[in-house]
Amino acid sequence: MHALRLSHQGAPTGSARVATMSGKADKLRVAVVFGGRSAEHAISCVSAGSVIAALDPDRYEVVPVGIATDGRWVLADGDQRMAISDGTLPEVTGGTAVSLVGDPEGRGFAVLEPGAAVGRALTEVDVVFPVLHGTFGEDGTIQGLLEMAGLPYVGSGVFASAASMDKEFTKKLLAAAGLPQGDHVVLRDASGAVCPDPGVLDGATRERLGLPVFVKPSRAGSSIGITKVTDWAQFPEAVATAAAVDPKVIVEAAVPGREIECGVLAARGNGLPESSLPAEIRLRPGTDWYDFAAKYLDDAVDFDVPADLSPEQTAAVQDAARRAYLALDCRGLARVDFFLGTSPDGGDLLVINEVNTMPGFTPISMFPRMWAASGVSYPELVDRLIASALTTGSRPVR
Repeated sequence: MHALRLSHQGAPTGSARVATMSGKADKLRVAVVFGGRSAEHAISCVSAGSVIAALDPDRYEVVPVGIATDGRWVLADGDQRMAISDGTLPEVTGGTAVSLVGDPEGRGFAVLEPGAAVGRALTEVDVVFPVLHGTFGEDGTIQGLLEMAGLPYVGSGVFASAASMDKEFTKKLLAAAGLPQGDHVVLRDASGAVCPDPGVLDGATRERLGLPVFVKPSRAGSSIGITKVTDWAQFPEAVATAAAVDPKVIVEAAVPGREIECGVLAARGNGLPESSLPAEIRLRPGTDWYDFAAKYLDDAVDFDVPADLSPEQTAAVQDAARRAYLALDCRGLARVDFFLGTSPDGGDLLVINEVNTMPGFTPISMFPRMWAASGVSYPELVDRLIASALTTGSRPVR
């Protein structure tokens, strides 16, 4: 379990700028927001625990703000579990109810007191680190809320977050930038379905996609709601599983090849964004594909960090990752996922699978591991993200 370094002792005070526990008021106050109304709630908690543990207490004062699965915002207490333990996933519970202050002059959170007409001030914050994955966290919604509140925040803005979260529009924007995609079909609800019955694809489409296919919620992550279909008889149930997570479903043809990932960070100064050394995910025998259990619960994969690639392959992956970051107008950070296979002429075939604007920050997550292999330690990585957010993390209020 990761211990939380809270920015308060007991009940929050009513002052606009609370002194730290050491009595100093010159530390940078960072609100780490985690949990959320998403199927990736638990993974967000684990990621946030790692981020909090990496923040230097001599430089930062942490304000840990959890969002419960029902949408309540709380100032987390010391009992908040932030790690997977014996297969049990963490969840935001308890804490003091708080609300983001919408007025840009407020710059922080207010305590919601039972029976009170107005919440009282808790604290200002200097920057927000929304360690949120999935719906209502990585899809532009909280980014819009923070923009309205005038708070700098880590990560991409509203548009890039929304576009990168939606696999359909990620593919469209990357294709427009000349970046290769795998074959796919989008299924919507009955009013806009690609085919009359979203549980059935016509014969020509089936032949084009081939088997296996992966049926996915269009706007979700961590492999939640995804089914690998090896027989078309499985297809209707796979669509129903995905649609339970998101009403828009994407069906992707399998892309044979190695699973390669690459991290991107905002440039220092006015240069191009920086790409990490790529990494490779290798499934162990008996593991069919990289699903949720393989990612977080089972000892089912090996990670090569960095990946065993030629210098030319490494350069191609890094260049494509930067181009994808720019094509989606990302900010701060992103993780770009690839398949590296063989083209019909025998050369390399590099296909982009997804772009993640708030990749996992768990101890085993690839994004921090790739940057560590590239010479940027976890604490340094968090420092760079916060510094970037303070420079470009929100639009100025006019």
